[in-house]
Amino acid sequence: MNKSVWTKEVQLPAFKSLKGNKKCDVLIIGGGICGILCAYYLKNAGVDTIVAEAETIASGTTKNTTAKITSQHALIYSNLVLTYGKEKAQLHYKANEEAIAEYKKLCENIKCDFEIKDAYTYSLKSRALIEREVRCVGALGGDCSFLEKTELPFEIKGAVKFPHQAQFNPLKFISAIAKDLSIFEHTFVRKIENGMAITDQGSIQAEKIIVCTHFPFLNKHGAYFLKLYQHRSYVTAFENVPQLNGMYVDEDTKGLSFKSYKNLLFIGGGGHRTGKEGKAWQGIEKLAEEYYPLARINAEWATQDCMSLDKLPYIGEYSKHTPNVYVATGFNKWGMTGSMVASRLLCDMALGKRNDYSELYSPQRKIIHPQLFANGFETTVNLLTPTTRRCPHLGCALKWNKYEHTWDCPCHGSRFTKDGELIDNPATKDLD
Repeated sequence: MNKSVWTKEVQLPAFKSLKGNKKCDVLIIGGGICGILCAYYLKNAGVDTIVAEAETIASGTTKNTTAKITSQHALIYSNLVLTYGKEKAQLHYKANEEAIAEYKKLCENIKCDFEIKDAYTYSLKSRALIEREVRCVGALGGDCSFLEKTELPFEIKGAVKFPHQAQFNPLKFISAIAKDLSIFEHTFVRKIENGMAITDQGSIQAEKIIVCTHFPFLNKHGAYFLKLYQHRSYVTAFENVPQLNGMYVDEDTKGLSFKSYKNLLFIGGGGHRTGKEGKAWQGIEKLAEEYYPLARINAEWATQDCMSLDKLPYIGEYSKHTPNVYVATGFNKWGMTGSMVASRLLCDMALGKRNDYSELYSPQRKIIHPQLFANGFETTVNLLTPTTRRCPHLGCALKWNKYEHTWDCPCHGSRFTKDGELIDNPATKDLD
């Protein structure tokens, strides 16, 4: 099965591959929702923009999203206050609320099943954690409230509610905004040299380049192989089940998420670091058997997210040594609002405008964090592990994923079919 609900409903526009040489003001590498939004805003600002996509638009993480548009990213705000202080936590909240408002504005004229929904983060273990988040968001000026009970079919310790959030069909949305953009599909950028992107059948010269390839592919700059890791999680869409009014996520990273779309109930979970042992859809199906005994599986799929060190995305200059090259990555499972924030910020940067969020999301911010050492440990262990199957990205030992029948890299998250064909980056070629 392993196809998302979105791919069943939408026929996206198709674009030719690049053959020959082109020039533009701004080149965007990557045709997911982040890259398409960047191109949309730059085009509207009168900037000559090209998108180069290795496969087809929205064919990566975007097609596998659960499509929540929300400023509630689990219990992030209390953690941000502890890490960066109240002012930066407020900025993150403001940036994401502005992103929601921008989606509402755009979707007024786009038929993409846009719906206003309340978002909830719940806990099965700790009322105190939820209460702390409610107090923290309130102190930041945010709109939230505490609940003891929800419409979920099990008891909780508490939940924090963010009203007036949203959801939509991301592929219907992208189909509408991408149709008039300058896009080249099946155009794999192999490298960048002196403002020129080299592809298999041509090149694109640009004054500025924005890398929106999910995991950044330029290894020599930015240390993204240390600052990021990839996390795999699973979604099952059930029919013949009661519908939920809200969108729910467990504060525990190993917990489950719930939301309804039309007549379907999405349940997500089973998350683990890519390349590590997981149970895929088993836990989701077991829960459904217990709480929704009449449920029937409509679709099942998996998704993969880039996780930053501090739960904030990296948006801005790719590195100090790559002038006029920018990046957006590390959305930590919140890529819909994160992509809108990134597109607005990167559009301003490309136009030379000031943006209030550039420092907060700067890829050059401090990286000393416990997760940095965890990432380094995984890389070291898997570089030293003897095996014949090795990732062409940096040479880590690949692990067999018995549920999805793929070869997965636990270092940086590249994935390959059983025959060695590349599925997910940062690797840029098939296995030998």
